[in-house]
Amino acid sequence: MNYKQLKPSLALCFGLFALSNVQAQVKQLRLTEAIKLGLENSKQLKLSDAQAAIAKASLQEIKNRRLPSASFSGAYLRVSKPTVSLLLNLSNSSGGTQNPPPSVSQAMYAMGNASYTLFDGFQNAADIKAAKCKNQATLLELEADKQSVLQNIINAYSALYKANSSVTLVKENLNQAHQRTIDFENLEKNGLVARNDLLKVKLQESNIQLSLLDAESDMHISNLNLDLLLGFSEDTQLQLDSSSFESAKEIQSLSYWEQQAMEYRPDFKAIDLRRQAAQFAIQSAKAAYYPSISLTGGYLALNVPNALTVSDAWNGGLGLRYNLSSLWKASASVQFAKAQLMQAQTSQAMMSDQIRVQLYQSYEAYLLSQKKIDVLDVALQQASENYKIVKNKYNNSLATTTDLLEADVQQLQAKLNYAYAKADALVAYNKLLQTAGILKN
Repeated sequence: MNYKQLKPSLALCFGLFALSNVQAQVKQLRLTEAIKLGLENSKQLKLSDAQAAIAKASLQEIKNRRLPSASFSGAYLRVSKPTVSLLLNLSNSSGGTQNPPPSVSQAMYAMGNASYTLFDGFQNAADIKAAKCKNQATLLELEADKQSVLQNIINAYSALYKANSSVTLVKENLNQAHQRTIDFENLEKNGLVARNDLLKVKLQESNIQLSLLDAESDMHISNLNLDLLLGFSEDTQLQLDSSSFESAKEIQSLSYWEQQAMEYRPDFKAIDLRRQAAQFAIQSAKAAYYPSISLTGGYLALNVPNALTVSDAWNGGLGLRYNLSSLWKASASVQFAKAQLMQAQTSQAMMSDQIRVQLYQSYEAYLLSQKKIDVLDVALQQASENYKIVKNKYNNSLATTTDLLEADVQQLQAKLNYAYAKADALVAYNKLLQTAGILKN
C-alpha cells in the first residue's frame, strides 16, 4: 500500500477517533443516577465524614480513661569516684577509724507503677454519656448534610433541565422566525408587504437570537455546576431524562408533615442529643466536689554493686486525693455547664418553631407549584390556539404583523413557563421532603 492509498485510511481512522471522543463527552443522566453520583463525590459529605470520625475518636479517648494506667522505667548509670573530705572524725565501734566507703562505679534500677481509679465522683461515666450523645448527634448531622446535598443535586438537575428546555424552545422559535423572515423578504420583493413589516420580523429574529445566546450561556453554567457536583470532567455534556418532571405527587395534610419532621428530622434529633450531652456535662462538673479513690501498685529493683541490692520490692494499696480548692472553684464550672444546657434548650425550642415555619412554606410552595402547572397548561393551550387564529387572520389580511409577532412571543413564553413549572414542582416536592427529614427515603 503506497502513501496515497494509506492517507484516506488514516484520515478515516482519525475522524472516527475524534468522533468517539466527542461522543464520550456526552452523558445520558437520570435523576436517580445523578443523586447516587452526587452522594459519592460530595466534598461536603467527605468533610462531614471526617467530623464524624473525630467524634468517634473522641468517644473512644474518653472510654480509655476507665482503663488502668501503667508505667515502667529503668536506667543504667555510670558513677564517678568523687573526692570526699570529711571534717568530722568518725570512729567505728571497736575504737578504730571508719572503714572507707565501698568502691561504686555503676548503678541499675527498674521501677514499675500501676493505678486504677475506683471512684472519681462519676465524672468519667458522665463524660462517656455526653460523648456518646455528641457522637450520635454528629452522625445525625451527617444525615442532615446528606439530605442537603440531595436537595442541591435536585436543584442543579432542575436548573439544567430548565436551561436545556429554554435552549430547545428558543431554537425552535428562532427557526420559525428565520423562515418567517425569508417569507417576508420574498413578499416584500413582490410588493405584498410593507418594508416596515419586514423590519419588524427581522427585529424579532434578532431579539430571539439574543435570547438564545442568554439561554445557551445559562445552559453552559448549569451544566458545569452539575458536572462539578457529580465528579465529571468540566467538558461533559449532560443529557437529562425529562420523565422525572412529569408525574405530580399527592401529599398529606400539613399536620402529617409536622409529625414526620418532629419524628424523623435528623438535625432536630441531633440538637436534642446535644441538650442531653449538656445535662451530662453538669454531672461531670459536679464531680469536682467529690474525692477520688484509686487502687495503686508498684515494683522496684535496685542494684548498686559493692553497696546495695534490692529485689522483689512490691507495693500496693489505696490512694485518696481530694482537692479542697474545688469547694470554691468548681461552682464556676457547674454554672458554665448549666448555662450551656439553657442555651441548648433554647436552641431546641427555636428550631422547633423554625421547622414549623419551614414546613408551612414548603407545603404552600408545593401546592402553589401544582396549581401553576394546571393554570400554565391551560395557558399553553390558549397561547397555541391564539397563535393559530392570529396567523390564519394574518394570512387573510385580518391581522397586522405586530399581532402575529406578539402572538408568537406569547406562545413561546407559555411553553417556557410550562416547562419551568414542571421543574419547579419537582424541586418544591423534594424540598418538602427535606424539611420533613425524609428526603433520603
